[in-house]
Amino acid sequence: MCGVWSRHRDLESDMCAYSRILLAVDLTEDCQGVADRATVLATQSDADLHIIHVIEPLSLAYGGDIPMDLSSVQDQIHEQAKSRLAEFSSKIGIPEQRRHLVFGRPESEIHRIADEEAVDVIVVGSHGRHGIALLLGSTANGVLHGANCDVLAVRVGDDARHH
Repeated sequence: MCGVWSRHRDLESDMCAYSRILLAVDLTEDCQGVADRATVLATQSDADLHIIHVIEPLSLAYGGDIPMDLSSVQDQIHEQAKSRLAEFSSKIGIPEQRRHLVFGRPESEIHRIADEEAVDVIVVGSHGRHGIALLLGSTANGVLHGANCDVLAVRVGDDARHH
């Protein structure tokens, strides 16, 4: 039943061709809507659904000029993310072997895992409420421009509820 996703015959067959889907989440409340879209797509395509959460190292987020050792803070962040990803993944039925928790820059790590797992489409949330200009520099935009597969950007936040 791929017709739900497209009114054009040629796109219908492409949408049905997905066999591996990568859901990129930031583990905020907004990611539930993105996950809902990815799980529907996976069900309709009979595809394997993978999930990724990228932890940006504090040295990247703060420029690397922090005069203290942040390894214990980074370890705490990792443990919290690991348990939240496990809980979230379990709720939507993604088995442990298809869960990816990685450190690095979100866009490059999402691309790396997508390539390693040979995914057909990456599903990512997009805050687009003030126009396309705000997407420049966003994770969704970075994922879109470097991906070797399709990217589905799901609108999230206040703007998503107004459409």
